[in-house]
Amino acid sequence: MNEKEIDELVSQLTLEEKIKMIHGAGLFRTEGVKEKNIPPLYFSDGPLGVRTEFPDASWIPYGYTDDFVSYLPCGTALASTWNPDLAYKCGSVLGEEARGRGKDMILGPGINIMRSPLCGRNFEYMSEDPYLVSKICVPYIKGVQENDVSVCVKHFALNNQETERLEVNVEVSDRALYEIYLPAFKAAIEEGDAYALMCAYNRWEGLHCSANKRLLTQILKSDWHFDGVVVSDWGAVHDAKSAAEAGLDIDMNVTYSFDEYCFAQPLLKEVKAGHVSESVIDDKIKRILRLMDKVHIFSSSRKEGSYNNPEHQARALEIARESVILLKNDELNGKKILPLNKAQIKTIAVIGENADVLQSHAGGSAEIKSLYEITPLLGIAMEAGGNIKVKYEKGYSPDPAKSEELRNKALKLARECDAVIYVGGCAHYNPKFQMGTNAIGVTKDDEPCRIDSEGFDRDDMTLPYGQDELLCSLLKERPDTVTVIFSGNAVDMTKWIDSASALIATTYNGMEGGRALAEVIFGKTNPSGKLSYTIPRQLLDCPAHCLGDFPGDIKGDVKTVHYREDIFIGYRYFETYKKDVLFPFGHGLSYTNFEYSDMEVIPVDSERFKIILNVENTGSMAGKETVELYISPLAPACQRSSIELKAFKKVFLEAGERKRIVLELSKKDFARFDSDYMCWKTDEGAYEIIAASSVRDKRLVKEIFLDGEVYEK
Repeated sequence: MNEKEIDELVSQLTLEEKIKMIHGAGLFRTEGVKEKNIPPLYFSDGPLGVRTEFPDASWIPYGYTDDFVSYLPCGTALASTWNPDLAYKCGSVLGEEARGRGKDMILGPGINIMRSPLCGRNFEYMSEDPYLVSKICVPYIKGVQENDVSVCVKHFALNNQETERLEVNVEVSDRALYEIYLPAFKAAIEEGDAYALMCAYNRWEGLHCSANKRLLTQILKSDWHFDGVVVSDWGAVHDAKSAAEAGLDIDMNVTYSFDEYCFAQPLLKEVKAGHVSESVIDDKIKRILRLMDKVHIFSSSRKEGSYNNPEHQARALEIARESVILLKNDELNGKKILPLNKAQIKTIAVIGENADVLQSHAGGSAEIKSLYEITPLLGIAMEAGGNIKVKYEKGYSPDPAKSEELRNKALKLARECDAVIYVGGCAHYNPKFQMGTNAIGVTKDDEPCRIDSEGFDRDDMTLPYGQDELLCSLLKERPDTVTVIFSGNAVDMTKWIDSASALIATTYNGMEGGRALAEVIFGKTNPSGKLSYTIPRQLLDCPAHCLGDFPGDIKGDVKTVHYREDIFIGYRYFETYKKDVLFPFGHGLSYTNFEYSDMEVIPVDSERFKIILNVENTGSMAGKETVELYISPLAPACQRSSIELKAFKKVFLEAGERKRIVLELSKKDFARFDSDYMCWKTDEGAYEIIAASSVRDKRLVKEIFLDGEVYEK
C-alpha cells in the first residue's frame, strides 16, 4: 500500500470509524473498520515471550492450554552476552512466536537506561551504557520485525523507576538527555527501523510523556523522522486534546470502559467541537495503516509464524549459555574452584530457594506461560548424571520463624557433600507483594521490597530473607562453595564477597537457563558473559543516589526526581571520579586466558578509523572473548566522562589460536553534546583509544589527535 492509497483510504473513513482505530477496544486490541476491510491491531506483552491470552474485558486469563510459549532470556541476560548476533536470534524467535500467536505487535524491547540498581524493571532493560543498549536492541528489533510483527520499543522516555511512575516529573539536563537517555531510542528508530514506540508514564518538563509535544513530535517525529506509531503505556493518557496534539497515536488502558478512553468519546467530542482538527486524527490513521502495511496485514502472503518448536528452544539455550557471567574463580588449595570435576564428586549439595523457583510466571507484564522451565536445581541434576547424588535444601524462607531451621539444615547438608552450590539472589515474585486491581496499581506491606518486577523498586540492595547470614556461615563452613546470584542488577555482596572463591552472576535466563548455568559450572560451556552494569560496594556509591536522588521527592503533590548526576551514570561516574567498585562494567572471567597485542589505528578517510589488534587464547580451553573499545579525552574542553564505550567485538578462539580483529570508529564517536547550541561537537585535541577486557582491565592504548567538528543533533 503506497502513500496515495493510504490517503485515499483515509478519505473514505468517517470520523467515528477513525476514532475506533486509535484506542483500545479490548485490553490488548484496537477496533478495526470491518466495512473498509481494516482489521484490529492485536498487541501482546512482552520482551521475554508472548504473554498469556486475556479476554477483552478481564485481567483474569482464559486459562486454556494453547498459550504456552518459549521463555526467552531477559534484557539483562541478552546484554550480558555482548553478542549482537544472539540479540538478532532472540528477536527472531520472539517475532515468530508472536506471529504464531496471531499478534501484530509485541510490546518490547524495553531499553531504558539502568540509572539505579533498585529499579524493579532493570531485568527487562539491558545496560547502564547507551551504546551497548543500542547495539543489542537494533538487531533484536530486526529479528522481531522480519516476522511481520511490529516491535513497540519502550518506554519513551526517562522511565527509570517504578516508584510513582504515573506522576513523577524527571528533571534532567539536555546534555544527559541526548548523551545517555535518548541514544538507544534514536538507534532503534534510525538503525532498527522500529515500526512502533511506547510512551512512558512519567512526566518530563512537567508534562506527561503522552502529552509532551517536544518529546513525541519535535524529537521523535521531526528530528528523527519517525513515520511509525506511538502507543501509550496502558493508562498513561490523561487528557484527550493534549495527547492527540502532542503526537500520541493509540490510547491503551487497563480499564474495561473502552468508550471512555481519552481517544474514544472524549476525543470525538473535542474534534466535533472544533477543539482538535480532524487532520490530527488523519495523521494517526495514516501511521496505523502504514504500520499494518509493513507487517503485511493486508497481504495474503503474510508470514504465519510458529511457537514452541525445538529450534526456538535451542536458541534460548544458545543465548543463555553466553549470558552467564563468571565474576570470581580464585584458587583454593592450589586449584581453581571452577569448573567442577564430576569424576571427583559423588554428592552435591544445592542450597538456596532460587535453585528451585520457576521465574517465568511472574515479574509483571514480562510474565508468560512457559512451555517448560529448567530451574538451576533441575539443570544441575541433569548435568551431574546418575553417578552423582544431588541433594537440595532451601536454606532460607520469607518466613522469619523458619530461617534458623532452614539455615541449620543447609549447613548440615553442606558438611556432608563433596561439592556445594549456592543459588540465591533476588526473584520476580514474593507472595507478600501483590499487584493491585490492575497493571498499574501496586500494594505491598511494610516489609522491605527486594524483588525484580514491574510495579516495584527495590528498597535497598540487600539480599532478602537473611541470605547474607546464611552465606557468611556457609562460606565459613565450606569456602569451596560455588555461589550463584540471580538478579536483574547489582546486589550488596560486601558481607561475604571476600570469603567467596567462586562467584557466578546470572539472571532470568529463559526456559533453558538452568541447563546453561549447569553447563558452565561443570565446564561443558566456557563462560563468556560480561557485566552490562557496574556492581558497586554499596548503594550510596551509586551516582543516582550520592549525586542525584532516587526515587526523588515523592511525598507531596509535586513529585520530582532530580538527575543531578547528569551524564555520570554507571561506570562513567566510577571511572571519572576514581571510585572503588566490587566488579566493574564489562567484567567477566573465562576458564581460559586471552592476550591482546599489536594494536594499530589506521585512518580509512577523514571521518573513519580502523582499529586492528591481535587476540590470542593462551589457555588450554576454547572460549570466547569480548574486546571492548573505549575512548578517553586527554584534555577535555569541558567536563565529560574520562572513558566511554564506543565499540566491541566478540570472538571465538580455540586453545592456542590467535586472530586479528578489526573494529571501526568514526570521528563523531568522539563527540559530546553541546547543550548551548543543541548540537554534537567533537572537540579538537588528543584522545586515547583503549582496547580492554573490562572498563578497568585495559590491555592496549593508542593516542590520536582530532580536529574539531560540529554535527547536527
